[in-house]
Amino acid sequence: MNSEQIEPGEGPPGYSTRSERSVASAAINPEQVRIQAERLLSEVRKVIVGQDLIVQNLLLCLFARGHCLLIGVPGLAKTLLVRTLAQALSWEFRRIQFTPDLMPSDILGTEVLETDPTTGARRLRFVPGPIFANVILADEINRTPPRTQSALLEAMQETHVTVGGRTLPIEKPFFVVATQNPIEQEGTYPLPEAQLDRFMFSLNLSYPTREQEEQIVSVTTTDASASVCPVFTKEQLLALQQMVRQVPASPHVISYAVALARASRPQEPGAPPTVRKYVEWGAGPRASQYLVLGAKARAVLSGKPVPTASDVRAVAAPVLNHRIIRNYAAVADGITPEWIVHELLQHVPEPDYA
Repeated sequence: MNSEQIEPGEGPPGYSTRSERSVASAAINPEQVRIQAERLLSEVRKVIVGQDLIVQNLLLCLFARGHCLLIGVPGLAKTLLVRTLAQALSWEFRRIQFTPDLMPSDILGTEVLETDPTTGARRLRFVPGPIFANVILADEINRTPPRTQSALLEAMQETHVTVGGRTLPIEKPFFVVATQNPIEQEGTYPLPEAQLDRFMFSLNLSYPTREQEEQIVSVTTTDASASVCPVFTKEQLLALQQMVRQVPASPHVISYAVALARASRPQEPGAPPTVRKYVEWGAGPRASQYLVLGAKARAVLSGKPVPTASDVRAVAAPVLNHRIIRNYAAVADGITPEWIVHELLQHVPEPDYA
C-alpha cells in the first residue's frame, strides 16, 4: 500500500462529530456560495491548466455529496487535480495506490495486540487506515481485487467502517475520487456495474490542446510553484451540501430527469430506437436522483434559486455514461455511451415550464 500522511493512533481521526454540530453556525448565503466557488476554481486553476469542465463537474459532485470516478490516460494530472482541490479546501488528504496485493485492512485499518510493559496486560488497539480522511484518492481502483474494492465502496456508501465488531464513523465531509487507466487492461479487476453505480459522476479526461500543453511544459519545468490558499472550511462545506439538498426542484425538472433515465432502458416503452438497438441495460433510479442533485448543485453555484432542465442536461453525460451498459452490437459498431447519451438528450423533450 502506498498512502500519504498515515498517522496511527488510538482511534480514527474525526471520531467526534464536531463538524456536523457546527453546520448551523456556518450557514452561508447564496451569493457568498457563488463567490467562494469562483475563488475555489481560481485556486485550482493556479496549478491545473485546462480541464475547466472536469474541474467544474468535480466541484458539483463534491457539493452534491457524491463521489467521482476519473478516467484518463497517464500524465493528465488526475492525482495533481485531486491533491490541489484538497489543498484549496485545507482538508486531510490521503492517496491510496491500489495494487493486486492490497487488502481491505490496508484501507480500513486493523487492530493490533499490545502488551503494557509495566503491568503486562494485553489490549487491542485500533490503528486507523487511510480511509479516515476528508478527501481520498483511490488511484487505479481497478488494479485491486473485488474484495478490497468493496471495502472502499462500502465506506463510501455508509460513511463508516466496521472493524473487530466495532462500527467507527468517518468524519464528514467525505469525498472519494477514484481513477482508472483506460489503456492497460491486463491484470485489472473492472468494477462491477453495481459498484460503478455508487459513483455520482464519471469524468473522462482528454488530452490538453497544443497551447495548454505548451503552458504545462513551460510551468512545470521550472522551480516555481503556485501557492494554493484555502477557501472553504469543513463547516462551510457541510452547510453548502445541506443547502444543495434544500434547494427546491419543480415537478417538471424531476419529471425530465426521470424521463431521461427511463429512456436509457431498452425495455421501456418510450425508449428511442438507438437505445433498443445498442443498450443491454440502462440507468437505474439512482441516476434520476443524481441528475436532480447535480442540477441543484449547478443551480446553487450559478446563483439561481432553482434548477432548470438545462441544468439537468448539463450533468446528464457524467451521470449516465457509466450507467449505460452497451450490448455486442454497440461494441461492434463502435457506439460509445457518450453517443447514446447525446441521442437521449435529442430524443427526450424538455418540459414546457422548467
